[in-house]
Amino acid sequence: MLIKNTTQNYGIVAILFHWIMAILIIGMLALGLYMTGLPKSLEKFQLIGWHKEYGILILMLAVLRVAWRLSNLLPSLTTLPTWERLAARLTHFLLYVAMFIMPLTGWMMSSAAGYSVSFFGLFTLPDLIGTNKDLAHTISEIHEYTAYALIALIILHVLAALKHYWIDKDNIMQRMLSSRSN
Repeated sequence: MLIKNTTQNYGIVAILFHWIMAILIIGMLALGLYMTGLPKSLEKFQLIGWHKEYGILILMLAVLRVAWRLSNLLPSLTTLPTWERLAARLTHFLLYVAMFIMPLTGWMMSSAAGYSVSFFGLFTLPDLIGTNKDLAHTISEIHEYTAYALIALIILHVLAALKHYWIDKDNIMQRMLSSRSN
């Protein structure tokens, strides 16, 4: 089992970051869509609290994931046509950007609305900005539109992986499923 990436495969750390964050992010997007349809209630208030806590966890994991990615090789994409390599790199870059924009705008939105952000009751994060209801609304819209863009990017990412598996029959998708060396 590989710990670090090679030019041929992802290591177990990168694979775990990928799948843990994929589950958390998809779960958060589903929870966010569900919450917005709820009337004001104790249930909605509790869900918003969990949404914020898991959002901060995703932000922390994103920082660690970027640090890991920058300290490791990336498996080669040289077997792909140039346009696919560029599309893959751009999509990955945009996914990383969204991994930061979503929790940061959520944190900013809470700060601007006058609500604190707790990390699972262990500590409370400082407000990023002062209370400003109009700004909270604007940031809420950025958070919402970024969520829709993130959903589109995830769908594109999954479709590309399936294309490589079913149509191209190459090992691109398998590299994120197993850390065994070739």
